[in-house]
Amino acid sequence: MELSASNQLRGTVTYIKAGAVMAEIMVEVQPGSVTAAITEESRDRLHLKTGDEVSVIIKATDVLIATQ
Repeated sequence: MELSASNQLRGTVTYIKAGAVMAEIMVEVQPGSVTAAITEESRDRLHLKTGDEVSVIIKATDVLIATQ
């Protein structure tokens, strides 16, 4: 699949926390990890499980950093 997003990282699903509506998916990429929140419907449709090889595609218009 070709995408216009240039921020694409290959990795392995290391953790899945299912919820009532949303699922938390942690993917180990180099040099660290990325956590995504997706709907339970999407998790089911993708049949995600720990150990799956996936692509993390990051498409954001804003990245914010705050200090205390």
